Amino acid sequence: MLRLITATLFCGTLLATTAMAQQSGSTSQGTGQLQQVARFDHQVTGVSVSEDGRIFVNFPRWTEDAPISVAEVSRDGQIKPYPDEEWNSWRNAKKNKMSAGDHFVCVQSVVADGHGNLWVVDPAAPATAAVVQGGPKLVRIDLKTNKVAQVIHFDEGVAPQGSYLNDVRFSQDGQFAFLTDAGAKGALVVVDLKNGKARRVLDGHPSTQPEKDVVVKTDGKELRRPDGRGVEFAADSIALSADGRTLYWKALTGRTLYRIATDALQDPGLSAKDLEARVERVAETEPTDGLWIDRRGRFYLSAIEEDAVKVLDGDRTTTLVKDKRLRWPDTFSEGPDGSIYVTSSRIQDMSWFKPENGPRLKTRLWRIGPEQGADPGSVKQP
Repeated sequence: MLRLITATLFCGTLLATTAMAQQSGSTSQGTGQLQQVARFDHQVTGVSVSEDGRIFVNFPRWTEDAPISVAEVSRDGQIKPYPDEEWNSWRNAKKNKMSAGDHFVCVQSVVADGHGNLWVVDPAAPATAAVVQGGPKLVRIDLKTNKVAQVIHFDEGVAPQGSYLNDVRFSQDGQFAFLTDAGAKGALVVVDLKNGKARRVLDGHPSTQPEKDVVVKTDGKELRRPDGRGVEFAADSIALSADGRTLYWKALTGRTLYRIATDALQDPGLSAKDLEARVERVAETEPTDGLWIDRRGRFYLSAIEEDAVKVLDGDRTTTLVKDKRLRWPDTFSEGPDGSIYVTSSRIQDMSWFKPENGPRLKTRLWRIGPEQGADPGSVKQP
């Protein structure tokens, strides 16, 4: 039997938004409860909740010149630039006037590592187009001082033109980072956080590439741009097992979930051929954007075609929550109480696909409430 999360409500704001949703007639399917945490005037992608409950989000420069790249969300749903306004001051129009190495250019994800740090992934490719020279980086912010403590720059060998670094997970000992590249040629990136050295692995390997027979569908039809181009993103979704020993990933435009032992990724002595031999096919799922494995080993999937969040239990999936307001569930994070947060980035509503909508999209951050009477045990990890 599917066993779901238990958590307490996140402040009175959530009670109010839940009541508003009920009054508006919106209903959720599944065993989870969808509760609004915040609304944004711009397109959000990433979310992360620190070990002490602070919430952070990010806004990429995809169709508009976002005024904030990384923000902290207050308990009343307001946002402020994080760590400060200076790091968030880069603009497209100032590309040749501002240094890309010490400003956020086009941030795709934010992840708290559980060791007092917030890490920011900046692929530095506005509109997922050309990579701004000197911009690709992984930034560590000390949550105690709220200051940038480390910047790891990626050269063209790690983040070449056409790349789009997407999301990141960290080894339990805090020594390694693992990133996906969802760009023109998918890959994984392994970073030694002590010395800042990064390696691009599984570059062009079938496990990191879009699957040619997969066409993403939303609202019951194929999602395509006016010129006929569909959604084509390579290695995107990424998750780390609860024990830190296994890394999972898949292409957004794909159905196959893959995994590899993290000790293999951390071994620079393994040849490309030997590393590829360690890759395992895990399951056939569906197009997803976000993956998450919680502390008890429960495996979450963002079902972007269905406005839903599902749980993978062994070789079967069960719907946790399905709600028309959850348009394109994007990125997950877990609160200190075990609750699950997810952004709704509304990618199918972007001007890329619906020019009439214009460049700006209002988006939301959600929290998935507990199932009443849920068995708190763990599920079978794939």
